[in-house]
Amino acid sequence: MTIKTPPTLNIAGLGADPLTQRINEKQKKWKYKIAVLSGKGGVGKSTVAVNLAAALAKKGYFVGILDADIHGPNVAKMLGVEKADVLAERMEDGRFEMIPPMNDFLGQTTPIKVMSMGFLVPEDQPIIWRGALVTKAIKQLFGDVKWGELDFMIIDFPPGTGDEILTVTQTLQLDAAIIVTTPQEVALLDTGKAVNMMKRMEVPYIAVVENMSYLICPHCGNKIDLFGEGGGEKLAQKEGVDFLGKIPIDLKAREASDAGIPIVLYEDTMAAKAFMEIVDKLIAKLEEMKGEETEEESSEESKEE
Repeated sequence: MTIKTPPTLNIAGLGADPLTQRINEKQKKWKYKIAVLSGKGGVGKSTVAVNLAAALAKKGYFVGILDADIHGPNVAKMLGVEKADVLAERMEDGRFEMIPPMNDFLGQTTPIKVMSMGFLVPEDQPIIWRGALVTKAIKQLFGDVKWGELDFMIIDFPPGTGDEILTVTQTLQLDAAIIVTTPQEVALLDTGKAVNMMKRMEVPYIAVVENMSYLICPHCGNKIDLFGEGGGEKLAQKEGVDFLGKIPIDLKAREASDAGIPIVLYEDTMAAKAFMEIVDKLIAKLEEMKGEETEEESSEESKEE
């Protein structure tokens, strides 16, 4: 049975309950869990998260994306589903699970599942909650949603290194963290904090992506380094993590985001090509790590025998 309009989130307390158990069961069905974060706002983190999801779906992978930025959710709009009705299904134990809206962009991608607090509150209503309520809500967006089996679960974090990020990293067994920065020094200072937080949380794979790296002048074709040059690469080298690539400023990106179409679907743009190259590198690295993990498990089993 399905009903229109999702149930109200139960955020009364943070005591021991079956929610964490449900999350643990659900994440077993997600092959890779990838966090996208930054040390500060304004670096295009959500744009990167959305386009990574779309690029993976374009390759035929089954992808879910959770907007964990409770106070400023915009992933749904950027994926063109902000007006979607959220249904909920009654489970055998009597509770309800929300069914995430999906978009396949007229068949250009496999259906991308999307969940965001933006679906649950009016567009112009602020969410004025303390940290405990926010973290509880995030956990419910994982545990009380019918995500099903996914190749990739992308989590778009809020800026900074606060409660929300700590909650997710302690709840999920993340496979990777993609740190988004821009080239200028101010962004790099805060991005380094995000890198080191992921190290402390022992995330297996950490990489840096440099967004808004440069602009190609539409009139003369020259490359313009609006925010400096090479900062992302220097940061990755300093922190000993991978550098996945640079994403240029694309004049179509704003138009695409407002229209709910990820720029990666505009195949003739440099930004789209950059995202596809980044995704290729990410997939190769994750599969390499998965293969090494399988070999280690086989070796351990052989020793036990």
